Amino acid sequence: MKILLLDKNHPLITEQLLSKNFILEEDFTSSYQEICSKIQNYDGVIIRSRIPLDKNFLEQGKNLKFIARVGAGMENIDIPVAEKLGIKLINSPEGNRDSVAEHVVGMLLILMNRLFIASNQVKNGIWLREENRGDELLGKTVGLIGYGNMGKATAKRLYGFGCNVIFHDILPNLSDEFATQVSLEELKENAEVLSLHIPLNEETNYLIDEKFISEMKNNFYFVNTARGKNVKTKYLVDALRSGKVKGACLDVLEYEKSSFEKLESENDDLNFLLNSEKAIVTPHIAGWTHQSKQKLAQVIVDKIVAGFC
Repeated sequence: MKILLLDKNHPLITEQLLSKNFILEEDFTSSYQEICSKIQNYDGVIIRSRIPLDKNFLEQGKNLKFIARVGAGMENIDIPVAEKLGIKLINSPEGNRDSVAEHVVGMLLILMNRLFIASNQVKNGIWLREENRGDELLGKTVGLIGYGNMGKATAKRLYGFGCNVIFHDILPNLSDEFATQVSLEELKENAEVLSLHIPLNEETNYLIDEKFISEMKNNFYFVNTARGKNVKTKYLVDALRSGKVKGACLDVLEYEKSSFEKLESENDDLNFLLNSEKAIVTPHIAGWTHQSKQKLAQVIVDKIVAGFC
């Protein structure tokens, strides 16, 4: 089988697939149009986020047997068209679930204990104790939306901190020793921390909006390591200003480009987040550790080999 690699990834992908007699070609620079013009020559594609695999692309790929995304989200692929054309879709959420879970916990600890703020104050000769009194995770009810790989890994860690973890998911009967499944209404009634672990699709686009925030009974901490457009930023900022949201941990932003490599635009809401003591913002790196880079690649290789060798 002939496979086109469109993004740079861990070298083990190339090494291991070559050892299984796949034919590999790399193209990390050609435009969407240039890739479309030759995609019919390949049986498979391995991607991250550089090129959108839309209806036109997929229809041009007349010989495609699979698309493998080194990561979890599949929103840059027209999934209904791919399925209609019989193209197998492969992703690797198992590879960075631990990285994401640790990032969630790390951001919450930093925000709730004012660690960045207090450290910077001391470095500037300011010594404030009462003003930097923290808030404990112990005993908090944490509500997760989505209980796939990322949600389960996050629940396991928060359970270890003595949190009461509840979650809502569209699939039934997912409760385990670390978290209890509840209705969305029950989650809104009880959660003191809200964390998103969902894909981006028609149902989850701007899920967190003015109405959703107003329906949360408690003032709450908010975490998003999923996708920026799961949240309408304007209403999150309004809630931070009012105190309804006590603090926000954001690894993803509504204003990211589809490649996730930089921000598309800046505005007053983004500037508020970047300058507020109530917000921590990181550049879409929750799933990016040295370990996850290798694990993501290994999962992809294992799935390709299992399906096509």
